[in-house]
Amino acid sequence: MATLLSDRVFSKKWFIDYTLIIIGSFILAAGFVFFITPHRIVPGGVYGIAIVVHYLTPGMFSFWPDGIPIGLFGLILNIPLTIAGIKILGPKFGVKTIIGFVLTSVFIDGITMMREVGDAALVDDILLSCVFGGVLIGFGLGLIFKSRATSGGSDIIAMIIAKYTKMQLGKLMIYVDSTIVLLGLFAFGDWAIPLYSWVVIYITGRAIDLTLEGADYNKALIIISNKHDEIKQKLLVELERGGTYLKGEGMFTGEEKQIIYTVVSRREVAILQEYISQIDPDAFITVMDTKEILGEGFQSLNSKVNGN
Repeated sequence: MATLLSDRVFSKKWFIDYTLIIIGSFILAAGFVFFITPHRIVPGGVYGIAIVVHYLTPGMFSFWPDGIPIGLFGLILNIPLTIAGIKILGPKFGVKTIIGFVLTSVFIDGITMMREVGDAALVDDILLSCVFGGVLIGFGLGLIFKSRATSGGSDIIAMIIAKYTKMQLGKLMIYVDSTIVLLGLFAFGDWAIPLYSWVVIYITGRAIDLTLEGADYNKALIIISNKHDEIKQKLLVELERGGTYLKGEGMFTGEEKQIIYTVVSRREVAILQEYISQIDPDAFITVMDTKEILGEGFQSLNSKVNGN
């Protein structure tokens, strides 16, 4: 198993990565403390288990009258899971991952202790809490993922199962988190909890994608037209955009086609469509959403990888 690449200590990339981990861990913890934990929502992962344990153990220990602290229990679960992951999967989980889940646990319990009422909800509306909690957790995780750290926890369980069952990792992660969500149902006996929890899981996933890939308003176009030379000039001269010619062949006619692939802004899509409709009403255009575009004229791949 290949190890995660390590950065030179105190290099620019090193500082950026650890800054992302610290900020991401704090935002992640805030999402739990202010929005998720007070409503007993169980959004999978080790902290989902920790929330269940926290609310099942009030008064069990004199030094933890409100229940076992969520951050502490999450840390207790993460440590053996990480050790098991290293032994079974190899040295795949670096120092960044360990620092990430340690900081998250510290921030969760630290923020809770600094509040006047640690388990008080910031807002009483559960759905609103799900939305904002999911966004904060997803944004925090996205920053941690940007540093090339992993989330550890239940992800490691899914990786271990995948190693021995050959099942798809993505599906296993859903199964593991869903099992933890159902744990909340059995613990609290309220069907609303798993339903709200799945809402949080979905929003968290979308927020992670948005954090990692960014919000991009560009569109990718595939254009098939006999007037491809005129369209090329419109792109290069007026819109100052590039593109690529792809060789194609009509399926029915067998006629050779010059297919244009290009990326333009949403405003330029309308300009291009109007122009093409005037010179070739029979043109075929496919407009596709883009999540992230790397390369000349957009964000450079090197900047993306190196965090510049």
